[in-house]
Amino acid sequence: MPSPRRHKVALLTAGGLAPCLSSAVGGLIERYSDVAPDIDLIAYRSGYQGLLTGDVIEITPQMRAGAPLLHRYGGSPIGNSRVKFTNKADCVKRGFVKENEEPLAVAAHQLEKDGVTILHTIGGDDTNTAAADLAAWLKANGHDLTVTGLPKTVDNDIVPVRQSLGAWTAAEAGARFFDHVSNEQTAAKNTLVIHEVMGRHSGWLTAATARAYNRLLAGQEFPEGFMMSRTLKLIDGVYVPEVHFDRDREVARLSKIMRDHGHATLFVSEGAAIDTIVAEREAAGQEIKRDAFGHVKLDSINVGDWFSRQIAGAIGAERTLVQKSGYYARSAAANGDDLRLIQSMTDLAVESALNGVAGVIGHDEGNGGRLRAIELERIAGGKHFDPSVAWFGEMLAATGQA
Repeated sequence: MPSPRRHKVALLTAGGLAPCLSSAVGGLIERYSDVAPDIDLIAYRSGYQGLLTGDVIEITPQMRAGAPLLHRYGGSPIGNSRVKFTNKADCVKRGFVKENEEPLAVAAHQLEKDGVTILHTIGGDDTNTAAADLAAWLKANGHDLTVTGLPKTVDNDIVPVRQSLGAWTAAEAGARFFDHVSNEQTAAKNTLVIHEVMGRHSGWLTAATARAYNRLLAGQEFPEGFMMSRTLKLIDGVYVPEVHFDRDREVARLSKIMRDHGHATLFVSEGAAIDTIVAEREAAGQEIKRDAFGHVKLDSINVGDWFSRQIAGAIGAERTLVQKSGYYARSAAANGDDLRLIQSMTDLAVESALNGVAGVIGHDEGNGGRLRAIELERIAGGKHFDPSVAWFGEMLAATGQA
């Protein structure tokens, strides 16, 4: 009988941060230490950047022993980057490959050189579909690689994954952030406070953050007769990409709220009205900054500022404050809900990889929500939030939007 295949496992995290990366890396290392302690583990520093440049982290016995501590931290213990293999010009410009090299071939050769047989990618749709391209290239060139990924995105926008790792925590962290910011309403009368939340095409995080904030507010007690009241801290509007922004209607509604209460509070997704804003700026001859994947760099758009210009003067705001929770929320350590989800996914990821099953681990919306290795070719981005869900409708009704 042929001897069992000797595995070598590589880990990488890529894309933007999410409150699951540190814990997911720790969970994978712990699981391999439990079920296959003799397998060599490495990581590529800063994701695909490290893979292209051969920047390898050897996972030592001391690092294995310390892996449980990673559940306490945010960020990524092995680094992140945004790299697109098919954008050769960007890879050359950043010094990852030479002019005469193809990034995909360079990455595949590095995996082959390092003897990697299992690659765990922790990232969004771009990260995991790039890994599928790598696996296909290696297979075509006689090197077998099993790619078993984990879904990471605070937007919760990966098709067909029901719940991405880190999204629950990002919503909870954003709610805590805004609980402090909302107190700015006491600093001056007629204040408009805008909370800009991450979310390119999906309003899920904005809606979930608003829901988490309302739950937090429900547990608070307020003294009678003072300015610090429940009314002062309520949300007056929630704007997501999936729902059309009717400026005239909202100005009329918010003007009354400002007159009656002397303040107004809005939650705005950074992807809300983005097509309108980009079209306006391009028509004015302004250059729109984009990343290696061709996505508009939303941090350069400042959607919250655009909404403030549309609304503030028209509703009589004397002071406007725009605050972004994105970097605070996405760098948090995983909360209890995410820790449980991470453990279930990392355990299955290791089991699947050792059995040669490729895919992205997640609750498959196309298979009754079952937790499984979802075929890589089915993974896509841009899953929209469904604004017809009951809890979102109830939230909008409470603000007076519905």
